[in-house]
Amino acid sequence: MSDHPLLPHGEDLRRAVRWLSEHRQHDVRAIEEACIRFDLSPLDEEFLILHCVERSREEGTN
Repeated sequence: MSDHPLLPHGEDLRRAVRWLSEHRQHDVRAIEEACIRFDLSPLDEEFLILHCVERSREEGTN
């Protein structure tokens, strides 16, 4: 995570979610790229995987 004093806590994660949405990619590979681009923690990466990938799988089965 960024330690930049002007960015609110969690802003990196919000930017990563926005980036994923803009690129309409929610697979593990895209999430890994977002984590590198936005310097996310392993916990943030796990959150994105659980919420994006699992949700996509659920939507695909309906």
